[in-house]
Amino acid sequence: MSSRKRVFDLLRTINIASCQCPAHGYRGNVQVSSTTPSKDYAFEIKCSTVRYGLGVTKEVGMDLVNLGAKNVCVMTDPNVVSLSPMKAVLDSLVSNGISYSVYDQVRVEPTDTSLKHAIDFAKRGDYDSYVAVGGGSVMDTCKAANLYACNPDADFLDYVNQPVGKGKTTMEPLKPVIAIPTTSGTGSETTGMSIFDYEEIKAKTGIAHSALRPLLALIDPLHTLSVPQTVANYAGFDIFCHALESFTAIPYTERGPAPSNPALRPVYQGSNPISDVWARFCLQCLNKYFERSVYNSEDIEARSSMHLAATMAGVGIGNAGVHLCHGLAYPIAGNVKDYVPKDYGTEPMIPHGLAVVLTAPSVFRFTAASDPDKHLEAAAILGADVTGKKQADAGRVLSDTILKYMDVMKVENGLNAIGYSAQDIPQLVKGALPQHRLLKIAPIPQSEDDLSKILEDSLTLY
Repeated sequence: MSSRKRVFDLLRTINIASCQCPAHGYRGNVQVSSTTPSKDYAFEIKCSTVRYGLGVTKEVGMDLVNLGAKNVCVMTDPNVVSLSPMKAVLDSLVSNGISYSVYDQVRVEPTDTSLKHAIDFAKRGDYDSYVAVGGGSVMDTCKAANLYACNPDADFLDYVNQPVGKGKTTMEPLKPVIAIPTTSGTGSETTGMSIFDYEEIKAKTGIAHSALRPLLALIDPLHTLSVPQTVANYAGFDIFCHALESFTAIPYTERGPAPSNPALRPVYQGSNPISDVWARFCLQCLNKYFERSVYNSEDIEARSSMHLAATMAGVGIGNAGVHLCHGLAYPIAGNVKDYVPKDYGTEPMIPHGLAVVLTAPSVFRFTAASDPDKHLEAAAILGADVTGKKQADAGRVLSDTILKYMDVMKVENGLNAIGYSAQDIPQLVKGALPQHRLLKIAPIPQSEDDLSKILEDSLTLY
């Protein structure tokens, strides 16, 4: 079968197939009994252990001693490997007598090809624990490497989310992962997600499994002081959308059906009272610290607060989920043409935070009808004056608030500015269709025409 025909057949399947997992989550091939309630009635919060503090990285060696680690894989990328966060990690490992190997070839915005390279490295090393030092790309790559090294006979697509992959669950216990984020955005240090570009369909997809969550996240704000302005900017907008999307996601009581077994409750469960606490916290931090953190790299208070906000957003999205901004961002990043962002190297790419925020004004105009009061509340926390605003104004008010932040941060003027035109919209919609776990967490069902309209409205923003 030709590659082109296989892609066509896959996209056709995506269009016509309904999700077969028990609650639009990662668990495939599980039958739900006819007595299962049509809506869920519970949510659960799972999270990595989080340790936060200036200089906390120096404790990683002793943490590994406490775990009884004998052979550690340290994963990072070609940029971070020569920076101070990596030096701090290796100094700690050496001083505590930890034997380790370094994999420093993680690709920023990983692909299935780059993941397989890291997986091969992990399989050869027979490691008993992992340390991920870097941004979301490093942490997501490390999670995948751990998963497949512990399941060496698995096919790569076995654990990839449906309908792109089989969405299987792992029965093997994974090795402990300690995550040390160096950017403030993804929150991957607390989530059971590993996201990558699946090159065959030119869109991102991922692996979702609670077992992927790092055992421990060391949140050391010292690592953020060397982050370039553009990286801090786009990473901050990832926090921004994490908070807004998890806050406005479908309520957990409206997602269904309920799982036939509590172990089958999905990673992304919908908004709930606990995830809302984290979302509000993040929005408050963004209002107070986002601009300061981007335009003054030496503002330790601002950068520390954004670093903590990224982790708290990860706790929120790691249980509630994200929806349309992220679902549309995956094909936006996967179909990149020739856009090369400052501070990200010389290869064409669309940073994740940029890809998610470009559709945000249109997305929240679309979702506002689901819960106008919550959309107005989000705008107010972000600094908007909502006095006298009616529920019918909610979408416009939140959209205008987002646009003000984007203007202050000098974000590119829509999809046109990063190389897309109206002719690309059908391909972008097709790339969004595989994102079942995201689209179904949106508070309002959407048609292909709805997705097209959101993208059309995002071509030019200002």
